[in-house]
Amino acid sequence: MPLSQKPMRYGHTEGHTDVCFDDIGSCIVTCGSDGDVRIWESLDDNDPKSINVGEKAYSFALKNGRLITAVSNNTVQIHTFPEGAPDGILTRFTMNANHVVFSADGSKVAAGSSDFLVKIVEVTDSSQQKTFRGHDAPVLSVSFDPKNTFLASASCDGSVRVWKISEQSCETNWPLLQKCNDVVNAKTICRHAWQPKTGKLLAVPVEKVVKLYRRETWDHQLDLLDKSVTQPFNVVAWSPCGQYLAAGSVGGWIVIWNVDTQECLERVKHDKSYTICGLAWHPKGGQVAYTDMEGNLGLLENVCDVDGKKSNHKASVPGVKDYDELFDEDDGEDFLNRDSVGDDWGPKAARNDEDDDDDPMMASGRPRNRGAIIEDDENSLDTGLLKANSALDKEEEEDDQESLAPLLPLSSTQRPFYDGPVPTPQQKPFQPGSTPVHLTHRFMVWNSIGIIRCYNDEQDNAIDVEFHDTAVHHAMHLPNSLNHTMAALSSEAILLACESTEELASKLHFDMLQNEEIEAVCLGQGWAACATSTLLLRLFTNGGVQKDIFSLPGPVVSMAGHGEQLLVAFHKGTGFEGDQCLGVQLLELGRKKRQLLHGDPLPLSRKSYLTWLGFSAEGTPCYADSEGVVRMLNRGLGNTWTPVCDTREHCKGKSDHYWIVGIHENPQQLRCIPCKGARFPATLPRPAVAVLPFKLPFCQTATDKGQMEEQFWRSVLFHRYLDYLSQNGYEHDESVKSQATQEQQNLLMKMFALSCTLEREFRCMELAELMTQNARSLAIKYASRSRRLNLAQRLSELTAERAAELAAAEEHGMQEEEEEEEDFRNHLNAGYSSTPTESGQARIRNLQRQQSMETYEEEEQEKEEEEEEGTSEVTKPSKTDRCTQVFRVSSSQKDQLVQLANIIDNMTKQGKKNSMPNSRVAPNKKSPVIKPLVPKPKSKQVSFVLTYSCVVNKLRPWHAYCFVFQYKETGSRPKTGFQMWLDENRSCIGADNPHFEETEIIKEGMSRFRNLSAEERMVWTEKAKGKEAGDSSEGKKRKRLEVVNSDGQEGQGKKSKEDTSSVTKPSSIQESAIAKLSAFAFKQR
Repeated sequence: MPLSQKPMRYGHTEGHTDVCFDDIGSCIVTCGSDGDVRIWESLDDNDPKSINVGEKAYSFALKNGRLITAVSNNTVQIHTFPEGAPDGILTRFTMNANHVVFSADGSKVAAGSSDFLVKIVEVTDSSQQKTFRGHDAPVLSVSFDPKNTFLASASCDGSVRVWKISEQSCETNWPLLQKCNDVVNAKTICRHAWQPKTGKLLAVPVEKVVKLYRRETWDHQLDLLDKSVTQPFNVVAWSPCGQYLAAGSVGGWIVIWNVDTQECLERVKHDKSYTICGLAWHPKGGQVAYTDMEGNLGLLENVCDVDGKKSNHKASVPGVKDYDELFDEDDGEDFLNRDSVGDDWGPKAARNDEDDDDDPMMASGRPRNRGAIIEDDENSLDTGLLKANSALDKEEEEDDQESLAPLLPLSSTQRPFYDGPVPTPQQKPFQPGSTPVHLTHRFMVWNSIGIIRCYNDEQDNAIDVEFHDTAVHHAMHLPNSLNHTMAALSSEAILLACESTEELASKLHFDMLQNEEIEAVCLGQGWAACATSTLLLRLFTNGGVQKDIFSLPGPVVSMAGHGEQLLVAFHKGTGFEGDQCLGVQLLELGRKKRQLLHGDPLPLSRKSYLTWLGFSAEGTPCYADSEGVVRMLNRGLGNTWTPVCDTREHCKGKSDHYWIVGIHENPQQLRCIPCKGARFPATLPRPAVAVLPFKLPFCQTATDKGQMEEQFWRSVLFHRYLDYLSQNGYEHDESVKSQATQEQQNLLMKMFALSCTLEREFRCMELAELMTQNARSLAIKYASRSRRLNLAQRLSELTAERAAELAAAEEHGMQEEEEEEEDFRNHLNAGYSSTPTESGQARIRNLQRQQSMETYEEEEQEKEEEEEEGTSEVTKPSKTDRCTQVFRVSSSQKDQLVQLANIIDNMTKQGKKNSMPNSRVAPNKKSPVIKPLVPKPKSKQVSFVLTYSCVVNKLRPWHAYCFVFQYKETGSRPKTGFQMWLDENRSCIGADNPHFEETEIIKEGMSRFRNLSAEERMVWTEKAKGKEAGDSSEGKKRKRLEVVNSDGQEGQGKKSKEDTSSVTKPSSIQESAIAKLSAFAFKQR
């Protein structure tokens, strides 16, 4: 039978993994860096027995019912086998032992450690020890001579030594290896081996060849090599008969030679090209077990026969020779008779050659083990008979070809070797933040909400749920009678799923359909999702109501949910040369269901696979691959993926990794668990979470310019989530965006100053393109003081150009707002009538808007600019508007509002634009800050603007239908409750935010005032009313302006003087405003 390679399976965590058979070959035994020794009855054993020998195991040996292990506490321990009971400590080192082996009779154990020592210890009496000194670096491997005369050892000092055990002396020393300072930095582990029984040859893997040295003379006998192997060999193992030698390479090749003929009999490539670190022959031959550095276990079957003959190629060699001689013989019958002597089918074959070639029963009834020569001879006769009876002979020819096919296999040297791209096996589905399913104690989920652990052992089969914030929910202990293997956790629900069995179907909220398995699950805000093996994605409510269902473009790999967003990674095609071909879909499942990513390719590092998929705490999709690269969706660059961190840069060793549990954009933190020598942590003891910084892979980050560029664009990337939140109606902190904008402008100014110093004026102009108006003004001043007048002039022109663009954009925005306002007004007028109640309610809402806008009037007083008058029709609020009253108003204020007919606005549009944290806003992009909108002038009407962009804001129900208006100031007015509160708390806000300007202080004050309770706001409102009443009774001077409305009616508006403690315009500005108001009133008359 030909050699067969069984699919590999997961055995241990990533790291060095050893393998061997027991003494009789009844089971396979492996030991890995997770500290467990596992006993496999076969490669298909799904429940291997596990023996924990320590925190981490480096090597083990098995013989005569004794299990020897080298563990991380620098000891060599003994356990009974297969019971696994501890039987004492054999020896100790000052550092960890790297390799242990038994002698041929099992009476001694040799161990080599990182403290440069090699020891031989008697198993029955550990006090009988021999120590061998001479290596100048950690010992990589040791091997016993079958006759217990010599001991070979390899070291990181580059030497391979042979010691004479009785004299404890070095017999010979070969400088064969590349020098290094530690085992983790070694190019290979150089697992050499002696030829069984005689120990005639010592096989040492050196680079891309295996060198054989003769015993006692220590002469170099021969080299074994294969042209397919392009990377160094790592480990060698002799067959029990001593005739064949197997070697595993760093690149994943396993090659088997016949040592006598130096012929390469077999070559097998690892599926994923992982380093082969363990090889073991079955005691009776025929099988080779192997392990890789990822902790996987594999098996080769039908390698060679017990008596040392090659099973699948040896018999075919003479057959090929006779097949050629067949056409050289003149007398075919004599050749057939000579070849078939002693075979019971020979005479019958001779007769068939003459008489029975046209018998289909004879053709179909021939034994399958007939030689190739007879088949070929009959086949040639059938070719002649085809002319007479084509149908009958076609059947016989097909039967002949079928019987011929397995009897003429080409040898490994004659087989055509495919050297093209190799397809990559598709990655299996996984849950983000979970550890492998086969573990008895594992994490089902670890995310920013909490942790779900699963325990499945002899004592208990349960699930523990723990929340990071106990305010979300208390910890829970759930039974796991259905053997749930998948879980998802959100602040609203816990989702569990199990695989199907013969008795039960795969379960979620419901039993899945027949032959449908759940492969991935996730949770969102009010919904749950599961992807199945039938390429379907099913959506449910948290209560279990079935909703939508749609097909996936390919087999799912992983899923994640956050709020209304669903992220799905799937196999888009077949990858080659170790690369996965993945696609990604991003959907929003809110009221407006839409797809943002339509199966776009998911970028991965070369020869890597997906290890984590999820969202940041702020809702930005992210993922990580097996090379440790974390990528984030860049919404501002066409939904592309930007690498934001490389966790491998923070790992101390090659086998160390970071297991991601959460990502935060503000503050910029990558929360993960360091795993030493593994890809995922153990459940006990509870692992500690580390925080890694983000860093974009910019060039020249060692220079000041590169560092500032990286910091600037990282700040831009990590604050784009604010724009997404504002566009989708979510609440967010405006101070965060203000601080980010200020930080970005500071970085731009530093880069601008550096470019000026280096006389890079063109670069200065490029940086100025990214600045705000205020930052450009500072840049102009800096350029002027640096005596770069040409640069200052160009910056001034750029500023003027940007100002013109902003004015045009504002005009365009006002037109759009007017169109939206008109449409909304028509919609309201279509369903409501103008009743006295509704008109009265409109006046109340208008005063509410007046109070919320007075902060902007103070802002414009700071700017000392004026604007043309403008009016707009008063819109009628809907019923929803009447349900939301933020502030209380008095009847006197209502009457005052009704009497107003025409007001001049002293606030400038350009000032409002410049007061925003970021003045570079797109023309049709709504700013997250609710600002006053200036409509076109409409004569003889009060100017109000109704914006309804925040109706869908679920997180701020009190802000539904937010009214913002432009009030036309006619003179001084009485202070509102908010103004009085702001005057009293201005110093506190300034102390908390010393970098804030006046406009930012007012905005922060508005935010804080809105957070006050209704009772507290009412107190300040009553204070404002009391002050106004007191001023009236005292008979203070007031300005009265008589205004005529469109029907000729007259009204009077009372305005009290501003308090001296409030922020007012200079007296000259007040006088100018009064003069304009008087002139305007005179013209009206």
